[in-house]
Amino acid sequence: MAVRAAVLPAIGAPLEITGIELPDPAPGQVRVRLAAAGVCHSDLSLTDGTMRVPVPAVLGHEGAGTVVAVGEGVTHVSPGAPVVLNWAPSCGSCHACTLGEVWLCANAMNGAADVYARAADGTDLHPGLNVAAFAEETVVSASCVLPLPEGVPLVDAALLGCAVLTGYGAVHHSAQVRPGETVAVFGVGGVGLATLQAARIAGAARIIAVDVSPGKEELARAAGATDYVLASDHTAREIRALTGRQGVDVSVECVGRAVSIRAAWESTRRGGRTTVVGIGGKDQQVTFNALEIFHWGRTLSGCVYGNSDPARDLPVLAAHVREGRLDLSALVTERIGLEGIPAAFENMLAGKGGRALVVF
Repeated sequence: MAVRAAVLPAIGAPLEITGIELPDPAPGQVRVRLAAAGVCHSDLSLTDGTMRVPVPAVLGHEGAGTVVAVGEGVTHVSPGAPVVLNWAPSCGSCHACTLGEVWLCANAMNGAADVYARAADGTDLHPGLNVAAFAEETVVSASCVLPLPEGVPLVDAALLGCAVLTGYGAVHHSAQVRPGETVAVFGVGGVGLATLQAARIAGAARIIAVDVSPGKEELARAAGATDYVLASDHTAREIRALTGRQGVDVSVECVGRAVSIRAAWESTRRGGRTTVVGIGGKDQQVTFNALEIFHWGRTLSGCVYGNSDPARDLPVLAAHVREGRLDLSALVTERIGLEGIPAAFENMLAGKGGRALVVF
């Protein structure tokens, strides 16, 4: 069956909106009609080679939709069921999974190397980060499909598959923010906005948002920021001034640039925690001297997918949505159709883009 999709023909090439041929679901697979998919900088990292994927590929790593058909052996969802796509399914048997660290699963990305569809000319296509959500429909492994809990709008639910799990997990699982602590969030994109809301849910007393754009202050404050700081060479100094010269208990970096990682580290109090969520390139080198590591006693940690277990955390997030603590619509700065994806990527390349939601 032919559907339209956004295809990345080669690393560094522009996305092409074109028809592709999707097969029927094989045993252990599910076909999903997309309701919406999120566009964020992680997708941009795939197009420019920061994160490697086989090409040509259909991108889009977070989405939600309705099951159209299931292959033999699939029992946890059925046609007509609303679902959220999980781009990093855990295998349950590798070393990380046996330790309970499913977000570090060694086999989570195996499906990205598969051929899941074909272009109109017969060229093999790969499913981006497993799920190929930039398409009207997709066929995925059953492990990539999670039932959507009741009470969550299907279109908004697309953001639960990555941005919200990442931001919420960075606060609650990685940094483990406690009530009354102070938090700084660097980068007010989709993940940053989710992180701000998560810090508010965690009961943080002061939440400082940091971004290069003055235009994001209103969004940040609506998400829970109590203060807004424009990124500069003096960011750490400004944050310390807001926290009695101590620095924040927790800094969460959502950009992936050396300068912002360093600023997040310097903004953290002695003995505090700095969590890096942003995905940076190999050229982004961050340096520390041995004395400061000893003196400040800070903890610096990476954070993959919010250190989350999607099957465990999705019902928790859904409860926050139903009870009004988590506003998914507030994470979106632009709503577009499939045809708008190339322009959204151009805006991100130019530093003008926010977080777009593709509505099918």
